[in-house]
Amino acid sequence: MINAEPEKVWSVLWDDISYRQWTTALNEGSFYQGNWEEGSIMKFFDSHNNGMYSRVEKHIPAQEMKLIHLGEIFDGVETPMDWGAAEEDYLLEENEEGTVLRANISTKEEFRNFYEEKYPNALRIIKNLSENQL
Repeated sequence: MINAEPEKVWSVLWDDISYRQWTTALNEGSFYQGNWEEGSIMKFFDSHNNGMYSRVEKHIPAQEMKLIHLGEIFDGVETPMDWGAAEEDYLLEENEEGTVLRANISTKEEFRNFYEEKYPNALRIIKNLSENQL
């Protein structure tokens, strides 16, 4: 539950500067390249310019962003990976108290601990930025 309008939470999630802030909880120095348009490919990097690439499956502003993870990027080389249903789906729902943010993560078992350990702090940062950032 975030005491802010969905548009504000959406901005915190996907604008370049705030994205870099909340994703430090996942990987210090994280950033992206791409445009978030449905069907486009987004590239996500760490501070060493390695990371992964994903397709924007769904983009409904201030409501839903769904990403399908396709592969890794290492030393500038994109390598497709068979991760099965590797997805992130962010859902925003407005109510009388503000916005409910749901982050649904589908991943292979080997990555589960990473998300369970890191995402709660990332969500706290998103909440803090949404409620306190101008």
